[in-house]
Amino acid sequence: MKITLKDGSVKEYAQSMSVLDIAKDISEGLARVATAAKVDGEIVDLRTEVTKDCELELLTFDSEEGKGAFWHTTSHILAQAVKRLYPETKLAIGPSIDNGFYYDLDRETPFVPEDLEKIEAEMKKIAKEALPIERFTMPREEAIAYFKENEEPYKVELVEDLPEGEEISFYKQGEFTDLCAGPHLMSTKTVKAVKLTSLAGAYWRGDEKNKMLTRIYGISYPKKAELEEYLHRLEEAKKRDHRKLGKELGLFMMCDEGPGFPFFLPKGMVLKNTLLDYWRDLHKRNGYVEISTPIILSRHLWENSGHWDHYKDNMYTTVIDEEDFAVKPMNCPGGMLVYKSEPRSYKDLPLRAGELGLVHRHEKSGALHGLFRVRCFTQDDAHIFMMPDQIREEIKGVARLIDEVYSLFGFKYHVELSTRPEDSMGSDEDWKLATEGLRGALEDLGLDYVVNEGDGAFYGPKIDFHLEDSIGRTWQCGTIQLDMQMPQRFELEYTGADGEKHRPIMIHRVAFGSIERFIGILIEHFAGAFPTWLAPVQVKVLPISEKHLEYGQKVLKELEAVGIRAEIDERAEKIGYKIREAQMQKIPYMLVVGAKEEESSLVSVRSRFAGDEGQKSIADFISAIREEIDTKTQREVTKED
Repeated sequence: MKITLKDGSVKEYAQSMSVLDIAKDISEGLARVATAAKVDGEIVDLRTEVTKDCELELLTFDSEEGKGAFWHTTSHILAQAVKRLYPETKLAIGPSIDNGFYYDLDRETPFVPEDLEKIEAEMKKIAKEALPIERFTMPREEAIAYFKENEEPYKVELVEDLPEGEEISFYKQGEFTDLCAGPHLMSTKTVKAVKLTSLAGAYWRGDEKNKMLTRIYGISYPKKAELEEYLHRLEEAKKRDHRKLGKELGLFMMCDEGPGFPFFLPKGMVLKNTLLDYWRDLHKRNGYVEISTPIILSRHLWENSGHWDHYKDNMYTTVIDEEDFAVKPMNCPGGMLVYKSEPRSYKDLPLRAGELGLVHRHEKSGALHGLFRVRCFTQDDAHIFMMPDQIREEIKGVARLIDEVYSLFGFKYHVELSTRPEDSMGSDEDWKLATEGLRGALEDLGLDYVVNEGDGAFYGPKIDFHLEDSIGRTWQCGTIQLDMQMPQRFELEYTGADGEKHRPIMIHRVAFGSIERFIGILIEHFAGAFPTWLAPVQVKVLPISEKHLEYGQKVLKELEAVGIRAEIDERAEKIGYKIREAQMQKIPYMLVVGAKEEESSLVSVRSRFAGDEGQKSIADFISAIREEIDTKTQREVTKED
């Protein structure tokens, strides 16, 4: 029996073996940290018997699937603890999710936050009991009878929905048995640290006609230190919540009169426009032209692009002159019409057309979340039309541009290449050319990347950029999608060097993604303390008393004359209070002006970065801050005030 491991090495065994035994043979240390495995791409338990040649990948908590097995097991520990403490509770479902796990429970007296401590303590006890976890199966009818006998109506319903003759798998730990497809850990002892984080209501099967159950959320880790780090990040994330900071800093608001439609306030508009100015400068430097296409276009266009058939439920539609029109959810079809507006030659290519297009998508109200999930947003699209032999260089150009954007804000990022999905359009030859173009560009640039097999768009492969913020969360923002189908649907052409008509290839790409969402990410990444070039107010002039208002106004005018965004605090408040207020507003620089400063034509500089920076002439301060703004420098904090 030949077992091919992820690194390409091969292990041979004379008889069938469990995945765990193979892991032990490779390394005792690896066997200790393994949580599950993939056999020929299928996720399985470590207890699974391997009986034939296969490809084997051992999964640890560091992988997404490995975390899934760990958290799924912890959800069973949660259910076991609940049944020990509140045996009358009925169990529904308890999956792992992106960040932990939950279990839906039905109890006559609904759970309250105070119950979580007791349940958590019992879960820790179960983990310490080091209960072995066993898997077994039962025929469907037996499984129904088992759950009826144990008075678990939700489990009965789940089993009844499975096909007749189906063999049902169960997992048992100590006195507790649950219906489950797995995979699960080998024992409860692996779960060293657990925290129940919140309670919520959830309709059974997500249907509001069904009973409301209590959902308990939690998180768990193999080490206590990892849980503490996660809880610290969670606390930090609460402090950085862009909805809270957006309100406190006067950046944006949401109204009941427009759910999912953000209102940008004056300071938020300064921030947004500064970002857009940077976007325009960056694209001009990289050989893009800017276009703008209408927000409302006819049904015929959306039918041609495929959106009317595949995306209509997410589109807002209207009728004009008895004809159907739609508000654009994407900019691409308008970009196609711009390309088609005049004859194109191979000498015109590549044509890089950027658009800051306002798009509207009908998101469900439950999915709306501050600026992260809205119903209208500005997409920083660009469509690049090119010849096949230009693919590699154009992809490299886009990747460099995206790298420049993320590096400017101090984001680390990783790259994923997504290949052809099962449901796709186009020939094998087209897909091969497109995928190799993307792969080759990434390799030329020396960028590490992960391949997501089958996760591309239906019209072409793509590269996604996942950025990491200052507290370790990842966000998918930039994307490069290669498309050979849209030019075909819109019959785009160019005249080649041979005088014949040819079909261009097209790249869809975004750097920010959605400007609104990117602003939300920046608010949380910087905790509202933006770099000076981006800050809505860069300097606050603080006169010590009314006697120094005139000098304060003179300083303000000098700052404004050279394009520095400045304000003056003219209130009759103590200077300490004014400084604290400016700090709360996260303003980069405060210029304190009193009698000494006025006599010497100086300003006392306080900054968010270094606290008291001493007295400077206005000219020297202006020279230093202009340099910081013009070079978009991100000053490090060297002293907490």
